[in-house]
Amino acid sequence: MLIGVVGKPNTGKSTFFSATTLIPVPIDSRPFTTIKSNRGIAYVRSQCVCKELAVDDQPKNSLCINGVRLIPVELIDCAGLVPDAWQGRGLGNYFLDEVRKADALIHVVDAAGATDEEGQLSEPGTHDPVKDVAFLEREITMWLVQILTKDWRRIGQAVETTRGDLVDALYDKLSGLAIQKAPILEAIRTTGLNPDKPTEWSDEDLTRFADELRQNSKPMMIAANKMDVSTVEENILHLQKLGYTVVPCSAEAELILRRAAQNGLIDYLPGDPNFQIKNEVKLTQGQRRALAFVRDRIFKKWGTTGVQGVLNTAFYELLKMITVYPVENVEKLCDHNDRVLPDAFLVPHGTTAKQFAYLIHSDLGEGFIYAINARTRRRLGEDYVLKDRDVVKIVSAKSRR
Repeated sequence: MLIGVVGKPNTGKSTFFSATTLIPVPIDSRPFTTIKSNRGIAYVRSQCVCKELAVDDQPKNSLCINGVRLIPVELIDCAGLVPDAWQGRGLGNYFLDEVRKADALIHVVDAAGATDEEGQLSEPGTHDPVKDVAFLEREITMWLVQILTKDWRRIGQAVETTRGDLVDALYDKLSGLAIQKAPILEAIRTTGLNPDKPTEWSDEDLTRFADELRQNSKPMMIAANKMDVSTVEENILHLQKLGYTVVPCSAEAELILRRAAQNGLIDYLPGDPNFQIKNEVKLTQGQRRALAFVRDRIFKKWGTTGVQGVLNTAFYELLKMITVYPVENVEKLCDHNDRVLPDAFLVPHGTTAKQFAYLIHSDLGEGFIYAINARTRRRLGEDYVLKDRDVVKIVSAKSRR
């Protein structure tokens, strides 16, 4: 799964990306500081099963710190977007080329309303962030309309002439946009359009379809950035009332903490409600001021910087992922190298035992016999739907795990 970090220029988007990945990227108050996309690894946080199962784990594909499992995920920092990007304005072509690869979007919004629609700095509270969300949605919708319109007549005639399946035809057309069949089918169902007569769809119908397809195939949440500014709370409430998934955050505060922890100045785990200074003497006056800002303006009021909450919400709520632990030995909860609970996988809700076997390795899927629940020792058939925090062994004719 790939998450796109998106938004207009100068909202803290690149700061958010840098805070989650610790990749140094250009950060400036000028629009279009990010010209080309950056990719990096961030971590989704969950409670590891090691404490519940009373074992000392030895993670291989992830991290476990004091019972907190940190699972790596990939983010892409997209170029800033301005109105009419779908027509090529600004860096629209760069932006939309990266969006096509994303499975979901984190829209970093200046919730303080301190930047205008072009990303220029303005007085806090002078711009409505709801407008930013609406314009970004429209840009992606119109981009999809543009793609669909190019071959719509040909696709429609082929479907009607051969009595073909419009979902299959659109899936082939949109395969490069990471769009699966289910969102296409859902968009047709929601709009009530006739899939057997696509040539009869009007331009308005096609736009409605594209808008539904955007919502289903590129789900988006709001990272309401700059939570320390006084004008932010009213704007956050407004966004929430409109039905958006909103998580308040301070990318700047998180970046301060992550860099301080990286340099050994503090103990801090992303998502924690506090931090501990390791050696007061080593801190410069500027570092003391920065940490005091985080403690007084962020933690005392909000309890967290919110950045880890954004990541967790994106994967666990937006993409509906669950965490599953594969083991090879159900008695020792280890792999063939005796590493205890070595791997933690993020998989979509609804994944079956056999589908999970394929995710681990194609040989396991092809030779799947059954799975075993490591907690209960019960056998699980290929259609068993995995639950969050399941620990399972896959028994396969080709290999065993």
